[in-house]
Amino acid sequence: MMRAVIAGSDEDGLGRALESEGVELTTIGGVASRPALEDAAITDADLFVLMDVGQATAIAVAKDLNPEVRVVVYDENSIPEFARSQADLILDPDLLGVETVAEELAV
Repeated sequence: MMRAVIAGSDEDGLGRALESEGVELTTIGGVASRPALEDAAITDADLFVLMDVGQATAIAVAKDLNPEVRVVVYDENSIPEFARSQADLILDPDLLGVETVAEELAV
């Protein structure tokens, strides 16, 4: 079973869509700090979905804790340059809906 960690406000419902695709989901409600990522078991996750580019430093932390985790940024705002190269996929919710994204990520 695929495991995912979502950080940031999931107003569009990507988490629910991932769960409907059979993905086991952990959500970080507050700041995606190192302790929060550890508590969310990022070390065992296949996927890290960042919903708030304001927390882009969490990408480096997630990759440090789990170098194999696939990082997806799902936000309408631009990701800072320093984090862009660490993200595997950057998606705009205005262009791709949650059902399509969840379907593709769950493969």
